[in-house]
Amino acid sequence: MIKVLTKRACVQYDVTIFQTPKRRENKGHMAVYRTTVKAVNRENCLKETFSIFNVTDRIPENYKGRFLSTGDIIFIDEGRGGQYYYQLKPGGWVPINRINLL
Repeated sequence: MIKVLTKRACVQYDVTIFQTPKRRENKGHMAVYRTTVKAVNRENCLKETFSIFNVTDRIPENYKGRFLSTGDIIFIDEGRGGQYYYQLKPGGWVPINRINLL
């Protein structure tokens, strides 16, 4: 009973994936896909997004990008909660400023 009362509800996060035309390029990121992801928090949203777009069986049929790799950027829009950009680095997801996207 306590688990039911303390369990955090999943939230729908608006996620946009930005990739460069070629892997590991530093400039020229373009939006390749937008979707919603159910997650408990932002960190869980990043993990879930990576899991969806790096497992062949989970990738949506209309996704035209490549597997997520180093240098790719994810934009999470929480509406009134704010907008956050994360770039995939060798050590994991790192928050970045929007200016790095250009």
